[in-house]
Formats: sequence, structure tokens, C-alpha cells
Amino acid sequence: MGECKSFCSLILVFLLVACASGEDPYRFFNWNVTYGDIYPLGVKQQGILINGQFPGPQIDSVTNDNLIISVFNSLDEPFLLSWNGIQQRRNSWQDGVYGTNCPIPPGKNFTYVLQVKDQIGSYFYFPSLGLHKAAGGYGGFQIASRSVIPVPFPPPAGDYTILAGDWYKQNHTDLKAILDGGSDLPFPDGLLINGRGSNGYTFNVDQGKTYRFRISNVGLTTSINFRIQGHKMLLVEVEGTHSLQNTYDSLDIHLGQSYSVLVTADQPAQEYYIVVSTRFTSQVLTTTSILHYSNSAGSVSGPPPGGPTTQIDWSLEQARSVRRNLTASGPRPNPQGSYHYGMINTTRTIRLANSAPIINGKQRYAVNGVSFIPADTPLKLADYFKISGIFSLGSVSDGPTGGGGYLQTSVMAADFRGYVEIVFENAEDTVQSWHIDGHSFFVVGMDGGQWSAANRLSYNLRDTISRSTVQVYPNSWTAIYMPLDNVGMWNVRSENWARQYLGQQFYLRVYSPANSWRDEYPIPTNALLCGRALGHSTRPQ
Repeated sequence: MGECKSFCSLILVFLLVACASGEDPYRFFNWNVTYGDIYPLGVKQQGILINGQFPGPQIDSVTNDNLIISVFNSLDEPFLLSWNGIQQRRNSWQDGVYGTNCPIPPGKNFTYVLQVKDQIGSYFYFPSLGLHKAAGGYGGFQIASRSVIPVPFPPPAGDYTILAGDWYKQNHTDLKAILDGGSDLPFPDGLLINGRGSNGYTFNVDQGKTYRFRISNVGLTTSINFRIQGHKMLLVEVEGTHSLQNTYDSLDIHLGQSYSVLVTADQPAQEYYIVVSTRFTSQVLTTTSILHYSNSAGSVSGPPPGGPTTQIDWSLEQARSVRRNLTASGPRPNPQGSYHYGMINTTRTIRLANSAPIINGKQRYAVNGVSFIPADTPLKLADYFKISGIFSLGSVSDGPTGGGGYLQTSVMAADFRGYVEIVFENAEDTVQSWHIDGHSFFVVGMDGGQWSAANRLSYNLRDTISRSTVQVYPNSWTAIYMPLDNVGMWNVRSENWARQYLGQQFYLRVYSPANSWRDEYPIPTNALLCGRALGHSTRPQ
């Protein structure tokens, strides 16, 4: 009863404020998270379902909408949802990773309160604890432009979400046990498209019409290539940024990344393969769906079209071709090119090097020599309640140390309204994929070899893409510029979930001394408390 009163009071406050101020619309979602039998690769597995669905329900919203997402955890273990690419301005309290939020206990409810402030585009949500992502629990998340903001392409005849990625037949608890035991994950068993194996999903189109496909790589360990037999793809949006409208035969999509393409059904009426295959793997996995013309005269024929045969150079050149549409409006009416990111002086350079050390006889992964271990209390709560002994600022350095790896709850201090250059350095033979919660950044450069200051001469300081997830090729570097415009405790992580779980992550504490609601919202009154935060009050200080 107490939980119900608290939740109802919370909703009443939202509605009263909305009515009084005429603010942006509210959308309400009620989700029940359960286990259920799924057969994505033809083998019975215990999946994580949301309202009985795998993948979970899609969130359709409009710029500035307020989203009230009530999540009831019917699992027998704690659960959290996170929002890949949703910036949550001034509101890291809703980020849904263990460094900021206590998990939802079994049999309990938590209500996320998000505003998709000044955002558009294609994203996804996913379960962030342990290896839950390997059991499902993910879904699409799209933010449409407000009607008063022009979109740089005609309205498509249809809008499809594609959630693709690698999959294991083993239960998520078994995969977690492999990692806990000091080993890395085996090679995946297959690939899925929207929760199904080959030819398990059909997308219907009318001949002559154009459709939008929003494609996200929701896998655990591998990059993918996406293509549609006999059809070109016009790239129009990348993680919230309208892109130059280049045409591609296929797209490399790395872990955690999202792209929007327009596809015109301009071929003879029949069925065509939609193909996803792994990239940069010695063994190539492939799965397919069907593009079905409504007036089809035949079914798919022949083998699915092959993907690119060249490796790094081809993919690197494609990545460099993905650039911003400077004249298109973003979530606001001003053109995307009105923010001259390349003319702002950086206040700090941070170099982040990934590594794969063996620590205490077990496989771990690290950033600048530090392999992250979770604390007994979410770092955001420890910071807010000033609980000592949980983390220390500066526990991960601004550059590679060159030493062996060690375990630490690593947090990096950063100043609100700083403007940083971050260089991801990858001396390993595998592709890396990095994500930064709460922020969007400009990918100014990427190339092979060791980064040096001289590489700044080759940076794209005019029209590079802005996004929240970026790849780093083997024995290569990627550089970004990022405005520190969002106060909070934000996760910086590998999107390879085994590497993330085994320590390739840390938290960036973006701090404002003003302690003002203009910079960051107060702690939610419904915030869950755990660890050493138990017994504290969630009333605003």
C-alpha cells in the first residue's frame, strides 16, 4: 500500500505540474518483467520477457516527451533497465546502470521518469545487470521530431525497427559463470533479427514506396554487417544526428550502435533477403529475414548476398564517410551545423587504452590499467549522501599507465561545462566499441597506429557525425570531442558485454559546485536505496 501511495502521489505531481505549466506531453508505460520459454535458435531457452514479449515493447515518443515507465520485476533476481543513447538531461538518477541505481528487487516495482529532452533518433533499451542482456529484455526506442521541425526527407511509407546481434544457446547464468570463473565467452552460436533466427521475420513493403529501417546492434560480442538483397540503402540518421544522405550497399554496425536508412522498394515484385553477418571474426555467422513485396510474384531465390570481403580498410573508409547534414535541423529548428564544435578550445585531453590483463589468475579487461569492480553501493548514491570509502576520484588516470592491470572501483572527475578531447587507443587485435552515457560526442578522427598530437592535423573539425557509441579498429585509435554538458555520474564502457562485465568500464563524475536544479534534478522521491545508502532520506537536500 505504501508503494502504491508513493507512486500515485508521484503521478499526481507530474499531472498537476503538466497542467499548470502546459509542458510537454506525458506517455505512460506499465511493464512486467518475467521469465518465459523462447526458441530463437530452435532450442528452448529461459528468456527475459517484457509484457510477455521478446524483444520487449517498442517505445515511440516525440522530442521533449515525458516518459513514465513503471517496471515490475517478476524475476527471482534483481533487475535494471538502461537506455542506450538516451541522454537524460540533468537526470543521471534514471540511467539504469548499477553505478547510478539500486537494482529493482524481485517482486518490487520502480518507475523511471525520463524526458527525451532535445533529442531525436533511433535507440534501444536493455537490461544492464550481469549477463541479462544475453537472455533478452531489450527493445527499440525511437524519438520522432516535433511537427514544427522539418525533417530532411519525405515521410516514409513505413517505419521498421531491426534489433540484430549475436546470440548464445546457453542460459545467461551459465555465461556469467564462465566469466566469473576467469574465462572469456566462447564464440556465439548464431545471430538474431528481432529475436528470431534465419527467415524467421518478414518485413512487408509496397512496390514503389520508401521505408525507414532503424537498425541497432544489440549483441554481446561481435560487430555485424547489414544489407538487403538487390536494394540500396540511403543513410539518414545516426544515433540522433541527421547524416549526409550517402548511399550504401551494406553497413558495418558495431556493438551498441544504431543507424537509420531509407530503402525504396524499386525492384521486381518478389521476396528478397535481409542479411546480417558477423564482421572481423574468423568464423562468419549469417542470419536472414525477408523483405516481402505485397504484390510478390515469387519467393526468395538463390543464396543470400555476401558481405564485404575486405576487413579494416573498407570499414574504416565507410566510417569516415558517415558525416553530419549541416543544413538539417536536429531536435531544434536551428541547423545542425550552427554549433561549430571544431572552433571550441578543448580544456583537457583524456587518453583511454583498453587491455586484457590476467589478474589473480583470471581473465579481466581494463581501462588505463584499471579493471573496474562494482562497489557495494551505487556510486551516484554514495556521492549524493557523501558516504566515504566507496570510491575515490582520480582512481583512473587521464592516460595509459603502461603497467599491469589491477582491480579498482574507478571514477574519473570532470568539470561541468568542460570541453574534452578523448582518444580511445586500441593496441589489441580486436575491434572495440565504446559508449558514454548521458552525452553525445563528435567523432573527429580515427586511424591506424599509435595516436600522437600530430594526428590532430587530420581531424574533421567541420561536419563529423555526433553520436554516443563509436568503434576503435584493431591497433588503431579514435578521437572524439565532447562537451561536458550533463551533470551526473555517467558510465563509460565497452559495449562488448563480456569486456564490460570483466572491468572495461569506469564512471565519469561530471560535477557542478552550484548544486542547482538548473544543472541537475534532485534525487527522485521514489529512488531505491541499497548498500550503505539504506536509511538515508530521498527528500531533496
